[in-house]
Amino acid sequence: MIQFTSKGIYCIPGNFYLDPWQPVDLAIITHGHADHAHLGMKNYLCHHSTVGILQRRIGRDIQVQGVAYNDPIHINGVKVSLHPAGHIIGSAQVRIEYKGKVLVFTGDYKLQDDGLSIPFEPIQCHELITESTFGLPIYRWDPITTQNDRLKNWILSNQSNKKTSVLIGYSLGKSQRILNAVADMGTVYVHESIAKLNEVYTNEGIKLPSYQVIDLKMDTKHLERQIVLLPPALLDTRLIQKIPSLAYAICSGWMQIRGARRWRSADAGFPISDHADWDGLLQAVRESNAEKVYVTHGQTAVFAKYLNEIGIQAEEVKTDFGNEEDIQTVFTETQP
Repeated sequence: MIQFTSKGIYCIPGNFYLDPWQPVDLAIITHGHADHAHLGMKNYLCHHSTVGILQRRIGRDIQVQGVAYNDPIHINGVKVSLHPAGHIIGSAQVRIEYKGKVLVFTGDYKLQDDGLSIPFEPIQCHELITESTFGLPIYRWDPITTQNDRLKNWILSNQSNKKTSVLIGYSLGKSQRILNAVADMGTVYVHESIAKLNEVYTNEGIKLPSYQVIDLKMDTKHLERQIVLLPPALLDTRLIQKIPSLAYAICSGWMQIRGARRWRSADAGFPISDHADWDGLLQAVRESNAEKVYVTHGQTAVFAKYLNEIGIQAEEVKTDFGNEEDIQTVFTETQP
């Protein structure tokens, strides 16, 4: 039913692609992160809540169709439906059914309910294409309440030491989670790129806490002892150095490993991720009851090997998907 090509994951009978990285006629997009939603497609199909993100990030004039979760459509005789992935707003798994055979492409996903995304929905299928970003046993996330408490305690410590708390998080998905987590700690100042994507959430009826938009090119003295939320691209710039008495923390799943925090010389690192951890990946695979699992971007070799060892047929597949949380690549992003 599918073929892994140089353009992306191709559905042969349906004549469409899943999150392709090269221009095609019809692209079904799982979510709005830049490694899954590329410029140049003739037609896009995605969840309703992803439409606005694609228009902001790719162009207002793109041909894009939005559909609801669990609302099947037929494309060249193939039954296609989108289902919640729990990754970010509008993120979807793609279920494909043809002649009694069902395949599911997860895109990026997480099983923890962050209160902003529609929670992950397990789907039964014959074949599963799963990500494996954090497909190592060391990656196991604490409960979200614990994650939030650690953030707050760090901010309280900074405030008592007259320091400004600067939180670094990806502008789509992660920043909104952080904003939600620290809203009761005082005024939160956010970068313009984050504010623009906050508007997408608001337009979709998701209420976010109040915040102030900052321009770091202007006077920043008023930010002393405050909370500032910035995208990763500003981390190594002169602009961030204008913030008085700053202490900065990176919010990413990679912070589970202390060496990653030291590599960035961060004052703190919080393993907050919009991806499934090791246990979440295993749970999703098991609940799918898939007879064959294709393992894409991330720890493909390790995760595929483990699945085979526990009796689940698995194969690693090379794709061009990246990872918006990768601390070695994400710092180039500046605009939504």
